[in-house]
Amino acid sequence: MSDTGPVRAPAPFRVPVAGGDLAGGQWHADADGMPLVGIHGITANHLSWSLVADALPGVRVVAPDLRGRGRSGELPGPYGMAGHADDVARMMDELGIERAVVAGHSMGGFVAVWLAARHPDRVERLVLVDGGLPVTGTADLGPARDRLRMTFASVEDYLAFWRRHPALGPWWNDAIEQYARYDLVGTPPALRSSVSEEAMSVNALELDGSGGYAEALAGLTLPIAFVRAPRGLLDADPLYRPEEVAEWRGRLPWFEAYEADDVNHYTIVMTEAGVRQLKPHLPGGFPPHPHFHSEPHTEPHRP
Repeated sequence: MSDTGPVRAPAPFRVPVAGGDLAGGQWHADADGMPLVGIHGITANHLSWSLVADALPGVRVVAPDLRGRGRSGELPGPYGMAGHADDVARMMDELGIERAVVAGHSMGGFVAVWLAARHPDRVERLVLVDGGLPVTGTADLGPARDRLRMTFASVEDYLAFWRRHPALGPWWNDAIEQYARYDLVGTPPALRSSVSEEAMSVNALELDGSGGYAEALAGLTLPIAFVRAPRGLLDADPLYRPEEVAEWRGRLPWFEAYEADDVNHYTIVMTEAGVRQLKPHLPGGFPPHPHFHSEPHTEPHRP
């Protein structure tokens, strides 16, 4: 059952990056203060941040369609996550964003970490939403991959497909519907997802922390809030076990871990119940970090 009314549509943008234009959307473009850059997951698009933006009316919220997804679906590779991070930095340049709080959902958390590692002057703090820590088990991406190979006769058929999804259907709302509609490209009766299977495959191989990623994460020295969903991609087993999160909490003194209540990997960002639990960690809501001065650009206290 829907838990939202009409969702505010973002203002679309396109900015030049290697190989073409990176697309996305922004909300509250004239808002003052620290902006939020939201980075979506492995087969998602920028509209996964719609309800977050609705909950932050005084914050400029900017979210790209990563290379190989959404209206950036035709951008060529390479599709590596470090390259996605460079695309996001280029987007920030073009949109006049010097520095931002950066939130990454799922695979977007990995891109956010690479952004902080490669462009540290651009990131005020990180919010990792059920993502961004190396995945030690096997994430069940099979159903998502299958969707990328399917065609649909109509928009209604695609919406019906999503309504059957165990992690989204029971919590269907206007934001999820707009997100699903935006994902479609092509013409009936051969509509399909905008997501490049090649891009997904490349990024799936990076979820284990290989290619220098785990080292990049371990080397960060900025505030990090990690919010874990207790249920996973199919509303069952979680993507991360509590002990995996605790291990990283022990390694990084500026890493704080939080448990979301009664949400899954998708509803943590795509329902009001999930967004309420994220809001304290986003611009305008987060508390001072225990290992940092209140000034934004100082070095961290080390215990």
